[in-house]
Amino acid sequence: MSRTPLPAPPADTDGVVDWVSHHLGDLASGDPTPSPTRGGQAAADAALDGFDVTGYARRRNGVLPLSARGASRLSPYIRHGLLTLPRVYEHVKSGPASDVEKFRDELLWQEYARQLYARMGSATRASLRFAVRDEYPPGENPWDVEASCLQESWRELVDTGYLTNQARMWLSSHWTVRQGWGWRDGEDLFFRHLLDGSRAANRSGWQWTVGALTGKPYGFSRWQVEKRAPELCRRCPVSDACPIQDWPEDQRPEPRSMVDPRMRRDDDVEATAGPIDPRVEGRPEAVWITAESLGRDDPAMTAHADLPVVFVFDDALLRRLRLSFARLTFLAEALADLSLERQVQTYRGNVSETLADVGPVAATFTPVPGWRRISARVTIAATYPWPWLRRPHGGSITSFTAWSKSRASRR
Repeated sequence: MSRTPLPAPPADTDGVVDWVSHHLGDLASGDPTPSPTRGGQAAADAALDGFDVTGYARRRNGVLPLSARGASRLSPYIRHGLLTLPRVYEHVKSGPASDVEKFRDELLWQEYARQLYARMGSATRASLRFAVRDEYPPGENPWDVEASCLQESWRELVDTGYLTNQARMWLSSHWTVRQGWGWRDGEDLFFRHLLDGSRAANRSGWQWTVGALTGKPYGFSRWQVEKRAPELCRRCPVSDACPIQDWPEDQRPEPRSMVDPRMRRDDDVEATAGPIDPRVEGRPEAVWITAESLGRDDPAMTAHADLPVVFVFDDALLRRLRLSFARLTFLAEALADLSLERQVQTYRGNVSETLADVGPVAATFTPVPGWRRISARVTIAATYPWPWLRRPHGGSITSFTAWSKSRASRR
């Protein structure tokens, strides 16, 4: 059977946990426990309303104590389209200038990662500019050790589906730069657990850390922990024999002999960026949404407020990814919340076959390879523009700086 209709997920926590266990449990990994970060439009709106950018520039890299953290924790909602980058960018406009500038710079980093992935697609599975080890089967988990900075960061990732950016760099640097393991194995493990896990942000982050994008690996040592989370060192059982006491050996990867020319030039920007204006070629019978477009402001949903919404849990993909129970619960919570406002038809099965049975659909262009692949197999009657913060250009994306300069030169 190509599809299995699923009932709408219930809105209450216990109910949605039972729903995921019953309908998706064989696809999930880990304990059947939701994240403290709840999914859905209402939760996203509340998180944005509660975020004050004041102090962000000074506190953004804080890890512990929790009161020292300046991270917005909006990334899970941004990743799933519950909050768009333009909306978040606009939200902070009245804050202190230095904090607004720094926070908006972080949003532009997210946009850069999206555009890198939109242009390069599956090529991001390999190191893009410098020759580093992509794959190397690891032994035992190098984060599940006595060192508090590694152990507690790993536990936070598993228990909550979230890590500060600083802790992500610690774990990814320890995995690659110090241990010498392939970055793709670690990236896959992050992707399994992070609520905001996207191949765009995750892969660009790991490639940056290992030096595959810049040629300058990020070294992680005790110094960063003492600065960003001093209490971890104070209570660490191996503080007197610290395994990360010193900087890892200096490593400068060699440039790749062949770099994909798309890193410097995009000859088909429209294919990368999608349409500028709605492209209507027929009459849709439903709106197709994905894990990238769960928010009420999704352009296709907004344009067709009277149509049912269709979401398909991709059975084959999820069986391969083995996402954490918390990640699947976050998705189910978003669908439950959306069901309070719209008629949502939820399925499990083959996406393209399910959509073929549904009939012509409206959809928002989504800059990921999977959407492009599936959309080529189904009848898209109306395609709506992706809500870019900055529309992609055809210039260099070899680095964030190069991308920014190319963008500025085309204004």
